[in-house]
Amino acid sequence: MTTELKQSLTNDKNSAVAVKVDNSDFEKLITDFKVNPPKVGDIVKGTVISASKSAVKLDVDGIMVGIVRGRELYREAPEYASLKVGDEVEATVIDVENENGELELSFSYAGHQKAWETLNNSFEKGEVISVKIKEANKGGLIVSYGQIVGFLPVSQLSPENYPRVSGGDKAKILEKLRSFINKDIDVKIMDLSEKEDKLIVSEKMSWSEKQKDVIAEYKPGSVVEGTITAITSFGAFISFGQNLEGLIHISELAWQRIENPADIVKIGDKIKAEIINIDGAKIFLSAKKLIKDPWQDVKKKYKLNDKVSGLVLKINPFGLFVKLDNDIHALAHISTLPKSEGQSLADSFKVGQSYDFFVISMEPDKHRLGLSTKPLEAKEPVKAEKKDTEEKNIDDQKTAESKKEAKTKKVKVKNTEKAEEEKEEEVEKKNNQ
Repeated sequence: MTTELKQSLTNDKNSAVAVKVDNSDFEKLITDFKVNPPKVGDIVKGTVISASKSAVKLDVDGIMVGIVRGRELYREAPEYASLKVGDEVEATVIDVENENGELELSFSYAGHQKAWETLNNSFEKGEVISVKIKEANKGGLIVSYGQIVGFLPVSQLSPENYPRVSGGDKAKILEKLRSFINKDIDVKIMDLSEKEDKLIVSEKMSWSEKQKDVIAEYKPGSVVEGTITAITSFGAFISFGQNLEGLIHISELAWQRIENPADIVKIGDKIKAEIINIDGAKIFLSAKKLIKDPWQDVKKKYKLNDKVSGLVLKINPFGLFVKLDNDIHALAHISTLPKSEGQSLADSFKVGQSYDFFVISMEPDKHRLGLSTKPLEAKEPVKAEKKDTEEKNIDDQKTAESKKEAKTKKVKVKNTEKAEEEKEEEVEKKNNQ
């Protein structure tokens, strides 16, 4: 066999071995990668090889290319909003082969699952998330996190977004809430259940998280100065410090009784107030604590049985609220007012008119002053005199009884002594005989 022939056979043999090795490696490759064509509905994982606003292409296991496009390019979770080349992401198969021979994919279902996973993690860790406001109703805001719909109650809005409408006009409140539609808002999750498809969020909790360090600088007793930002039927809100807001309840605006906070303060007014309580993000203030309590001097102004003129402020089933002066308001209880059969208090008294009353009770500690249309009667002295007389009569009776008893006892003793003397005389007489 010539050298050339031997070389040729050797080369042929090597080629055969090489072919055999290549075939073996290819079979091993198929086995290792388990190339089973995905089915519609399967979730596959791929690496982004290109990303634009119109389409995202994925390399799936190095053997297939998938594409997410059109309405299926769905940013269900935040992770899908800023994909870049090299990112790994999951998608759902909606067609095993499109017109270009690629897997047709969607972020929708996989993103939905990813969104729930993110929400659960955020809920457990108490993290702040961002949601989009979709709709508004009288109870609050409908929000969405991807395609997961949630609810933000109006009571859970931050102080700066809470719809404080004078008089509580529901139409105006709804108008204010609708102004938030299509805005993104930072919230914390209050309640979450994937099984019940329930998501309840709070902007107030998120706001508190951001403000807690600022709020920590204030304590009950601190005096602050701020601006009236809103007035409601139950009080006034003031803005102070670093974007903080507090409530002065109607009962803490002034010492006298107030029907409407708007009668005392106006939006834009500057006011000083003392912090009386801090409950999480809620700050409660008092303006009247910085004003001298007029009830401390009430006894200098009025005396029991004084005849006073008072303006009727309000008529209630139990009596009249009466203004004596700018600081002191009193109550004329129905039991102290004249009664006419078949008539109500409103038939005898009119709001806004003045009438004469008599002061019949004062309790400065409790900020109470009682009025009546009749003066106090001298009942207590009469009772005391009667009591003294009764006690004197009892004493006299006891004295008489004691004297009678003593006299009876004395008579009995005297009779006993006489009987004994007579007995002794009789004995002596017998002995002499």
